[in-house]
Amino acid sequence: MKVDTGIGHQLEEIPQVVRNAEAAGYDGVRTAETSHDPFFPLLLAAEHSKELEICTSIAVAFARSPMILANIGHDLNAYSRGRFTLGLGSQIKPHITKRFSMPWGAPAKQMRELVLAMRAIWANWYQGESLEFVGQYYRHTLMTPAFTPENAQYGAPRVVLAAVGPVMTEVAGEVADGMIIHPFSTVPYIQSVTLPAIQAGLAKAGRKREDFEISYSSFVVTGRDEAEFEASRKAARERVAFYGSTPAYKGVLDSIGAGELQAELNALSKQGRWQEMGTRITDDLLKEFAVVGEPKDIAPEMLRRYGDFTDRTSASFPVSDAGERSKIIQALRAG
Repeated sequence: MKVDTGIGHQLEEIPQVVRNAEAAGYDGVRTAETSHDPFFPLLLAAEHSKELEICTSIAVAFARSPMILANIGHDLNAYSRGRFTLGLGSQIKPHITKRFSMPWGAPAKQMRELVLAMRAIWANWYQGESLEFVGQYYRHTLMTPAFTPENAQYGAPRVVLAAVGPVMTEVAGEVADGMIIHPFSTVPYIQSVTLPAIQAGLAKAGRKREDFEISYSSFVVTGRDEAEFEASRKAARERVAFYGSTPAYKGVLDSIGAGELQAELNALSKQGRWQEMGTRITDDLLKEFAVVGEPKDIAPEMLRRYGDFTDRTSASFPVSDAGERSKIIQALRAG
């Protein structure tokens, strides 16, 4: 199992954070699109590391056109000498239409078309194929030598999609190089919904499971003392509650018989009672989403629960001691 870590968005701190991550034994570093751009930190990560893989986990796909993403993907992959993976997610309709002021379609169908459009652009740049992509959402039919990247040695980056529902998950299996399983998942949901949908997508594209990388990062609750442990548990509860308030994720709660909680969490979110939402996540419910235990128990439990389907993971491993984190990383890589 490969192990990644997030590096945040404080640009002045990225060089040292990345050097520390490489020294600690991580396989890759990731950024998420939250309050800052997800791509700028990865440029610095590529500059200040030698072998670390770099990935967006995730960038919002529908906030950008396929051409914009194709250019960014090319530049980061070329500069990092083939170490970049473009991780994309759809976000939800209110964010796309109200925050990014972009159109919203049928998300799975649009995502499939966006990935295929990027691949058509890259095929033009790297294989010299004619650019004639005409779809329902995107149309790319013009490319001149002046706008074709010249540094094509490393080709296209890998593309992975984040998904929760079965339709988007099947799209990932069909057109992407891998998938990021949402942290708000349970083993019953993954086994009954996620993995069958991936397999259906792979079958549609005539590919095998070994051609596809699955990344899953559960919540981790641990600590070297009671204060660390409680802070970790509180943060995980609040995050689970935040995701659980999303109507589209109700099926995940249904998988463990807690579907009725979704409406309650959603109502609290609309009232802005964010911290109170976390109190609705009991210890038993938290254990469905998180690995909970002492630092020495984290890696064995992650491997037991997720090792048969997870190719790589990413977690902050909330312990203050660097040596403890390193032990967890090495145990996961060895497992």
